Amino acid sequence: MDRRTLITAGLVTLGTAAVARAQPSTEIRDLPPARAVDETAAPRPEAPPPPNSTPSYPAQPPGQVETYTRDEMVQNVSDFMGVTAETAGAAVEKVFARNGRPTAYIAGEEGSGALVFGARYGRGLLYMKGREPVEVYWQGPSAGWDFGGNASRVFTLCYDLENPETLFQRFPGVEGSAYFVGGLGVNYQKAAGVTLAPIRAGVGVRLGANVGYLSYSKKRHILPF
Repeated sequence: MDRRTLITAGLVTLGTAAVARAQPSTEIRDLPPARAVDETAAPRPEAPPPPNSTPSYPAQPPGQVETYTRDEMVQNVSDFMGVTAETAGAAVEKVFARNGRPTAYIAGEEGSGALVFGARYGRGLLYMKGREPVEVYWQGPSAGWDFGGNASRVFTLCYDLENPETLFQRFPGVEGSAYFVGGLGVNYQKAAGVTLAPIRAGVGVRLGANVGYLSYSKKRHILPF
């Protein structure tokens, strides 16, 4: 082999080695299979709500006047009368158990006195959901074995009262039929399909029972009749 042939063979060998070093190496790794997502899987169940210890009362049917819940009335009676929530709750529960949820309520004050024949005068505001408060007066005579006088705050739950105008009429009642819950007196008055349940708390000396009526009006009347 001559010298030229040896030089040519050496150059070819060096070029092949350089190309081999420049070629990138690719390493193929086995990857784990992708985890399939089950779109139909049920969501994780949530914790159950806490038990409700307050009895529920049926709400008003659709399209009728909005009513007040027991909790709303207990809070309002407690704040207005200045009694504990337990005392207010006991009185409200009695009324709710008999009549359900009220459509309105009256918060006011009154004074009364009697010596066989008596009279009662009061003033307050009528509240209904979705309406402005309406000023209300009431007055009425009474007769019976009844002596003394008292001043009191009155919180009256109103049932089946859908229009404030319906309130302005006479409501007969028997004061002697009132019962007492935690120092609060409750009795009922009913007229023309509307039922009122006044809850009273006050000071004074009153002994006996009487019958009579209360007339609700937009203005104060001097005579109770």
